[in-house]
Amino acid sequence: MRPVLILSLALTTLAACNPAPETAGPTPTEIVAAEAPVSDAVAQTPAVLTAVDLRRVCKAGLAAIHGQEITAIELTGTEGDVLTAQWRAPVDGGLMKAQCRAADGLVVWKPLDLPDPASVRWMNESGDPVVRYAMRGDEIEITQTLPDGTTQTAAEVVRAEEEVR
Repeated sequence: MRPVLILSLALTTLAACNPAPETAGPTPTEIVAAEAPVSDAVAQTPAVLTAVDLRRVCKAGLAAIHGQEITAIELTGTEGDVLTAQWRAPVDGGLMKAQCRAADGLVVWKPLDLPDPASVRWMNESGDPVVRYAMRGDEIEITQTLPDGTTQTAAEVVRAEEEVR
């Protein structure tokens, strides 16, 4: 009887010491997604992009995300507000492909033709970097906020007349 009494007292004591579970706060990525663009320069981020501006933003975004020159990104198709692009991989020369969409100051992309089908998804989940754009004439500033809160910024010049063709 005594061991049962001691065990029940121990369990009651431990249960009283258990703090209430903490609710998870927003991740750095979710915080940045809700904020205005990082740059303090005057920039334009229209809610809906024209077809030409969508091409410009996606080229600049994919170039910045993948560390490519803007001229390396070739847009190969359009389906509604989603663009398909490709470029040569710098390491082995293989062909990399992705889809891109942009609106409301955000660039979202999806890798294509990966060996693992689960990896072919839009990069807009809580652990993914947040990619924002700001337009200033021919210059497009791309700011990536990584899940740890650090940022990387690149400015690309993409002339509208080059994208009209």
